[in-house]
Amino acid sequence: LATALNERGQARYRSVEFAAALRDYTAAIECLPGFEVPYYNRGLVLYRLGDFDEAIKDFRKVLELNPQFEDAALSLKQAILDKEAKQKRGY
Repeated sequence: LATALNERGQARYRSVEFAAALRDYTAAIECLPGFEVPYYNRGLVLYRLGDFDEAIKDFRKVLELNPQFEDAALSLKQAILDKEAKQKRGY
């Protein structure tokens, strides 16, 4: 079920239905908390929405579950950089 919810979230993400994608990823996480992929995908949506703090939490969770998840490590670094840049601009 977690995989199906994650895949539906992916379809919704590609359709720019971010709120629905977030719900699907969260449901997938609730079904299978040790499945790192929906955390990563939810982090990407949150990042895209500018919610850097929550995106960073999700990317860190991915790396806690799977330290070898290179895309999550890169996304975490980028989210931190963008959060710092946003703070410097005073947003």
